Amino acid sequence: MGGTSTARKGYGELHMNSVVSNNVTWATAKARSEEVNGYPSFSPSKNGWFSRQARKISNSLPRFIGRRDYAEKEKLGRGRWNPNNGSKTGRLITYLGRIVRRFRLRLLLVTAFLLALSLFYITPLHRVYRRTSFLGGGSKFVIILAANEGGGVMEWKGPREWAIERDSLRNKKKYARKWGYDLEIVDMSTKKRYAHEWRESWEKVDTVRNCMRKYPKAEWFWWLDLNTFIMEPSYSLQSHIFNRLEANTYRDINIYNPLNITHPLTEAYLDPITRSPTGDNKTSSIDIIIPQDCAGFNLGSFFVRRSPWTDRLLDIWWDPVNYEQKHMEWEHKEQDALEYLYINHPWVRPHTAFIPQRKVNSFPPGACGEDGTDPHIHYAEEDRDFVVNMAGCEWGRDCWGEMYNYRELSNKLNRTPWEKFKDGISARVKTMRERGKKKEASS
Repeated sequence: MGGTSTARKGYGELHMNSVVSNNVTWATAKARSEEVNGYPSFSPSKNGWFSRQARKISNSLPRFIGRRDYAEKEKLGRGRWNPNNGSKTGRLITYLGRIVRRFRLRLLLVTAFLLALSLFYITPLHRVYRRTSFLGGGSKFVIILAANEGGGVMEWKGPREWAIERDSLRNKKKYARKWGYDLEIVDMSTKKRYAHEWRESWEKVDTVRNCMRKYPKAEWFWWLDLNTFIMEPSYSLQSHIFNRLEANTYRDINIYNPLNITHPLTEAYLDPITRSPTGDNKTSSIDIIIPQDCAGFNLGSFFVRRSPWTDRLLDIWWDPVNYEQKHMEWEHKEQDALEYLYINHPWVRPHTAFIPQRKVNSFPPGACGEDGTDPHIHYAEEDRDFVVNMAGCEWGRDCWGEMYNYRELSNKLNRTPWEKFKDGISARVKTMRERGKKKEASS
């Protein structure tokens, strides 16, 4: 072979020469790779003992994270809600949102319950419920109130009489609306046709009959005089009386008998029920409920029930024979007439029940005694009596003064917790002012 030539080196020799010539180790290659793909590793220039101790002390100190101006800020904000840069308000909203999501079913039920409760008591919905015959039963009751009594033919009304009527009407309207009862306000000035017959105070009987025709679905009719005031509007007639009618009434007049009426009747021709002191002992046979005061029957507040027996009683009670022959003798007119029927007509007793005076017709001091301490008759604040009747206030007493006092007392006793709190604050402020005035006056 001509010319000079060098021998060709094999693959192994070339590879070993390149490694030796470049002098690249595995550690060097790894370090270079980290410099390209990531951040350079921190390597302090001085690794002495003092430097290491300084770093330990620095790492042990508390850290205060301020603004994040590097990539960490983006990482924390990425993919999550961070309102108001993590302020207290934002954190609170986030926490509440988590609670709502966690207990959403329970919160939904509570909200629905509160909404139904507010709709039931704030709107007239509860009145509809209380009025229904199959739920509340309010439609079974009618309150009859005599108005414009002084506007008849006996006398004319002054400012105080008008004020009494205004307060009494407002009181009955509010109570009837609360419990779903019907309220029939009777204008007595239209009853002048009774004057020439001496019947101006007998119109209760005729008014009750007319109301029974006007409200054919009602069962019980409650007559109230104008000078009455419902002290406890939170008492319904059902819960206060009629749900426990047998316990709240008595048939035997000997339990409280101010007229000393002989009872029961003993004539042999009478049937056993009429001769019984308590009739048939069934509440279904009670058709009239009357309270008694110190002088006998009191019709300032009484109940009558729709029945054939009641129709018969009202017809005889209203019979012209009674008032034509007895109007000069019967001082209390329709009350004396009913007492006469009870004493002399045996068929009246089995359907008549009596109710304690203070249950529906409490008296103020001055009525049936000046001191007003009779536990059977007079109003007692601590017992929260239902109704007060200023009976006979027009004879030497101040009707308006009594009505005003009992109205204010009723408002005080039936305050809401919020009203009691406000009144307590007002009383304390007033006391402090009075003390300050006394100190100024003394100095």
